[in-house]
Amino acid sequence: MTDSLAVLEQRVARDLDYLNYPQRTWVTADAEVYNVIIVGAGQGGLATAFGLARKGIAGVLVLDDSPKGWEGPWETYARMETLRTPKEVTGPDLGVASLTFRAWYEAQYGVDAWVELAKIPKGMWMDYLRWYRRVLGLPVRNDAKVARIVPPEAGSEVIGVVLENGETLHTKRVVWATGMAGDGTWQVPALIHESLSKEYWAHTAETIDFAALEGKRIAVLGAGASAFDNAATALETGASEVHLCFRRKQLPRVNPYRWMEFAGFLQHHADLPDSERWAFAKHILDLNQPPPQETFLRTAKHAGFHLHPANHWQALDVTADGVKITTREYDLEVDFIIVGTGFSIDLVARPELQAFAEHIALWRDHYTPDAELADDRLGQFPYLGEHFEWTAKDGTDAPYLAHMYDFTFGALPSMGLSGASISGLGFAVPRLVQGITQSFYVEERQGFLEALLAYDEPELTADVSSTLYQPPVVGD
Repeated sequence: MTDSLAVLEQRVARDLDYLNYPQRTWVTADAEVYNVIIVGAGQGGLATAFGLARKGIAGVLVLDDSPKGWEGPWETYARMETLRTPKEVTGPDLGVASLTFRAWYEAQYGVDAWVELAKIPKGMWMDYLRWYRRVLGLPVRNDAKVARIVPPEAGSEVIGVVLENGETLHTKRVVWATGMAGDGTWQVPALIHESLSKEYWAHTAETIDFAALEGKRIAVLGAGASAFDNAATALETGASEVHLCFRRKQLPRVNPYRWMEFAGFLQHHADLPDSERWAFAKHILDLNQPPPQETFLRTAKHAGFHLHPANHWQALDVTADGVKITTREYDLEVDFIIVGTGFSIDLVARPELQAFAEHIALWRDHYTPDAELADDRLGQFPYLGEHFEWTAKDGTDAPYLAHMYDFTFGALPSMGLSGASISGLGFAVPRLVQGITQSFYVEERQGFLEALLAYDEPELTADVSSTLYQPPVVGD
């Protein structure tokens, strides 16, 4: 560790000490039952743990199925060179300047290097998150894959979190912070998994042996940023050709995420009526997220890169020469297919949530738009309460859902950008934390009242007898 980084860490400790009011832990730890278990130790899970600690909540545990330091997508399937967000983005710091990425970066590379930096390299963002976790001493347990979440039994408020190894943890609250596809599954068109064995294709969210694709002809299905990232990676590691195919007539060019990056939307989207939240979310989904300019140029500079707009796949067949792709327009011959078609929202498809997923209210259960705004995709998203909590479908007896919080991309229509987006973290985490602390206080209010009534610790300890007024004695 550099001397300047050590100095920054001293500054972090000092800043947190300055902000340490009130100091009292008022939701204390219990040896048997955690107060909050956060599933997912990516940026959203870590920031939530920090936010809860700052509000005096003990007994918090963050679980992640990855090895330590490999949480989230940054060192696994994220194949961009830099983050897509502006370098000035804040969020995990929760308003503590010394905890920002900029402070961490400048401490090691200097102010001039910050000025020259265009965007944050993705590996450097992961290094920052590793530092953030260490310097804050956050309670993370790695290599802990959650198999299922078990609702409380009748008369109890204790939620079971069953790990893949058979161990069961108990908690009063659960935060589901499992990233972009946390409310569903990575999407693979039926044509692909019904026509081809796995040796011929992979999803962009999977581990891909790009070295094995050297000299090969690759088809990438999809036109989003991750599709381009994978196309570029394949070409950079020696693929002879990459054919990027998509059904739209032209690439998306407008990125709605850049528009969303202002305090009004980030703070208050959740305060709008259903009809307006739906209209915002539909336009965001319809636009899709284009590849950044530098990502497109990274890919297009290769002579073997070919775009195929308005391209509709109809059949896939394994031949002696590889895979034949029959499209409505023409045929392609490739050796391997990379699927970049994103993910679908489907809570029932999550094995961890299957004990209660069918009880969670979806947007289609609460709102029916006019015909021109109808969107089956949007109807699949969970309909969340004002602090990211799942809500129950009408007629469903599932009060425990108020103690389970959805901090994934699935929160988009209800809450705007949240735990799956760096841009929204600084606004979403405080709202989430407020909901958790509010629920603890409101539900335990009688105990707090009793504690107040029993409180008799004197603040004034001086002898007051000498200052008592003595009226003069009046003679007979």
